[in-house]
Amino acid sequence: MTLTKPGPGGTGAHRGARRPGTGRAAAVLVLVALGALIPLLGPSPALHGTGEEEAPGTGGIALLRTVLFAALAIPVGELFVRRLARSVPGAPAALPRGWSTAANSIGLAAAVALASVVATGNLVPGSLADIDVGGLYDSRDGKLALLEVNGFLAAALCAASGRPGTQAWPLAAIVVAEALRAHPTTEYSPLTGTGLTLVHLTCASLWVGGLVYALRTLKLWQRAPAGGALLGRYARVAAVLLAAITATGVCSSLRRMPSGTILEQLTDTAYGRVLLAKVILVAGVAALALWARIRLARAADPLSASSPARAEVYALALVVAVSGLLTALPVPIRW
Repeated sequence: MTLTKPGPGGTGAHRGARRPGTGRAAAVLVLVALGALIPLLGPSPALHGTGEEEAPGTGGIALLRTVLFAALAIPVGELFVRRLARSVPGAPAALPRGWSTAANSIGLAAAVALASVVATGNLVPGSLADIDVGGLYDSRDGKLALLEVNGFLAAALCAASGRPGTQAWPLAAIVVAEALRAHPTTEYSPLTGTGLTLVHLTCASLWVGGLVYALRTLKLWQRAPAGGALLGRYARVAAVLLAAITATGVCSSLRRMPSGTILEQLTDTAYGRVLLAKVILVAGVAALALWARIRLARAADPLSASSPARAEVYALALVVAVSGLLTALPVPIRW
């Protein structure tokens, strides 16, 4: 029998072994890349055959909005789950290091880029000379863009300070600004649309960002019994958040696509097609959330629910990317 001489990294049997977690890491990278490609490549396929024209820079704007939404969800979710963790009896004092400062800084960069688009008349600037910063103060969209820039800046400073909880106020201002931006005054009953978007965006940020931080907390706490309790408390709140997201999403869609034309517009307009894709993705996310909740309630080890919960995070990343694309496409019905 011939023996294989072990190399410096171990025996020959282990030489070809794959490191634990390599496949999972590769899957994450693929999903992240796919999430980035959706807003970049999405406008053209969505608009194909609809007769609608693609506005200049739609892919870039969609990507910037995706980054902005993700950057908003991270600190909102951290604030939410930290409060939940403090209410869990016997919970370890240690909590994961916050990503809020970095997320708010990235959100600031995205908000500045979007403000530069507004400053050039909603066109992609070709050079710095094309950007009229002073003109931002003369329009409603410009003022809202500046509010988002200042909101992320203030949130980043608050997150880096000794009182990170104070970032809740500038983050709330960003949500309000985004809700107002999505519903111009020329729209039919804009305050109703703003209210729906306000609730929708707040609940989505709590759901997405909260799940990310909850899973990071479970990983830090290892097999502590408090981990299952934290996941259970998050799951109960997440069920309410999902109901609110579904209700506000349906109402917002019906405002833009009346029930008599919604089936036709779901396939014949770019907005409807992307909305349909989002609905399918959200249905998949809801199924994963239900799977995690069943495991949490019935499994001998409640922490086994973290596996479908991780898959839920990856699917939610795609939902955020599709949402970013949705905001950049033409609304099918113009009031």
